[in-house]
Amino acid sequence: MTGSAKATVFIDNERVIVTEYRFQPGDNTGWHRHGHDYVIVPLMDGKLKLLTKDGESFAEMKKGAPYFRKEGVEHDVISANEGEYAFIEIELK
Repeated sequence: MTGSAKATVFIDNERVIVTEYRFQPGDNTGWHRHGHDYVIVPLMDGKLKLLTKDGESFAEMKKGAPYFRKEGVEHDVISANEGEYAFIEIELK
């Protein structure tokens, strides 16, 4: 990924990768494809813009409310917030 969001890897072992993503307004992850199933845990309420091959959509994020996605998701994730935003991504290997 080559986006402007700050990624901090906390755990990377044979079973899992745990990464915190911190965004300033307009920051993005960069276009990427998930090679593993993953869980996102929002650290605060906020809104994210998701760009996919099918277009764009918006997701309302709720602090502490995790969600799961299967491997293969391809997208760019962009902060649509007026202040800092962050989430934890847990990739299952």
